[in-house]
Amino acid sequence: MNDNISDKDKKDWHKFINSTEKLPNKDFKNQKNKNQKVRSIDLHGYTLDEANKTIEAFINKAFSENINKLIIVTGKGLHSENEKDPYVSKDLGILKYSVPEFITNNAGLMKMINEITDAKIEDGGGGAFYIFLKKNKSIK
Repeated sequence: MNDNISDKDKKDWHKFINSTEKLPNKDFKNQKNKNQKVRSIDLHGYTLDEANKTIEAFINKAFSENINKLIIVTGKGLHSENEKDPYVSKDLGILKYSVPEFITNNAGLMKMINEITDAKIEDGGGGAFYIFLKKNKSIK
């Protein structure tokens, strides 16, 4: 066995150590499918403000009911009217991008959330995402 570490390996190690990317919790992934309670919501046609208010209430209600998994359908933004408005961000005005950003920037909501991931194709693919909620300890 060679005790020398190559410069490439050192560089890769430093890149890994200094990365802010979160590694998936493998223990949590194994628990996902056990006794899952799932709710979904479709935000097609909502304005950005309506979608943010609705999603906040939806997450709070689901957490209080001890729901494990939420499916949030936003659509892909293919029919968005934002292209015509020079005062609206072409990306952040689209629910696909703005709703997850609203959630991650809301500390109150993030206290209830374990993980946010992209949806599988059968649940909406690129036009949807999952939210896995923490267990509500105040409910027995």
